[in-house]
Amino acid sequence: MNVPFIDLGWQHRAIQDELKKRFEAIFERASFIGGKDVEEFENNFAQYLGVRHAIGVANGTDALLLSLAAGGVASGDEVITVPTTFIATAAAIRHAGAKPVFVDIDFKTRSFDVSELRAKITPRTKAIVPVHLYGQSVPLDPILEIARAHKLFLIEDACQAHGAEYKGKKVGSFGALGAFSFYPGKNLGAYGDAGAVVTNDDLFAERVKKLRNHGGIGKYEHDILGYNSRLDALQAAVLDEKLKFLDEWNQMRRDIARLYDEGFKNARGLTLYPPLPESSPVYHLYIVKLESRNRNQFIQFLRDRGIGTGIHYPEPIHLLPPFAYLGHAKGDFPVAEEYMKSIVSLPIFPGMTEEQARYVIDTVHEYFKNL
Repeated sequence: MNVPFIDLGWQHRAIQDELKKRFEAIFERASFIGGKDVEEFENNFAQYLGVRHAIGVANGTDALLLSLAAGGVASGDEVITVPTTFIATAAAIRHAGAKPVFVDIDFKTRSFDVSELRAKITPRTKAIVPVHLYGQSVPLDPILEIARAHKLFLIEDACQAHGAEYKGKKVGSFGALGAFSFYPGKNLGAYGDAGAVVTNDDLFAERVKKLRNHGGIGKYEHDILGYNSRLDALQAAVLDEKLKFLDEWNQMRRDIARLYDEGFKNARGLTLYPPLPESSPVYHLYIVKLESRNRNQFIQFLRDRGIGTGIHYPEPIHLLPPFAYLGHAKGDFPVAEEYMKSIVSLPIFPGMTEEQARYVIDTVHEYFKNL
C-alpha cells in the first residue's frame, strides 16, 4: 500500500468545477492583483476567524514581517519566540531589524517555558511571538498575561493553525496581530505562495494595507516605506473555494489523528503529544517522538513500505548558520534540542482513508517489534 505524506490532488478534485468558473471570470475581468476576489476572500476569512480585518499578502513570511512592522518593531528591539519553529519566524524578526530572542520549550506544551519567558524580557523587548505549531494551540493565557504586564505586542504565528481554537476562540485572533501562511501544504493552502495578516485593530489593519502595497492604499500613494506583498486574485479564488471546506477537512484530520492516538496508545518506543484540554487542534501535522535515536532507520523502514514521512524540523533555529551571530551553542536550549533530535511527522491529510491510517499504525508497530 502507498500512503503519501500528503495528497493535494484530492483537495483539488473537490473544488475544480467551481474554481474553473472563478478563474474564467478573473480572466474575463483581467484584474489579477487585488480586486473583487481578494476582497471577498479577506472578508470571508475574517468572518471565519471572528476578527474585524484579514489582509491578504504574498506569503506567510511576509505576514509575519508586516505584522512586526505594523507593531513598530525596528532596529534595536528584541522579539521573543521559540527555537523549534520554521526558520521564517526568526527570519521575519531579523528582517524587521530586531534581534530574535529564543526561549526554551516546555516538553509537554511544546511552547514557551513560561518561567524562562519571564526571565528573557528586557527593556529592549518589543513583542512576543508564540507559534501554534502542527495545528495545535499553545497555552495562551500565561503568555497573554505576561504580554499585558510588560506592555508588549503579542503577534501570533498561526501559519500552521487554520481553524484551531483555544477556549472556543480561533487562534490568530488573540494577539494584536496574527499571521497566516497559505503555502500549498497548509490546512488552507493556495496553489502557490500566499498569506494573511489578521487583526481587530483598525489602525494596524490600515498600516498593513499600506505596508503590503509600497506604502499606500491607492495607486502611486506612498505615505510610508512599504513592501511589494500583495495577494493575487487567482490565489484568493483558490483560498475562498477551499475555505468553504476547511472545517470539514479539519475534521477529517482529527479523525485520522484519533485513529493514530488509539493505535499508538500503548506503542513501545513512541511518545505522543495529546492536545491541551482547552484547545481544539486541526492537526496540520501529526508528530511522534521516537524514544530511540534511530530516526533515519525508522523513516527508511516506513519509506520501504510505501509510507511518506517528514521532519518538522531537523535543527533548532539557534543552531542554523544564519543565526550564528547570536552566539548560541549546543546545550543552550536543552529541551528544544532533545525534542528535535527524534521527532517524526506521520501522514495526515483530508482524503486519507482509515485503511491507510491503520496500515501506518501496523507498520510502525512492526518496526518496533523487529528492534
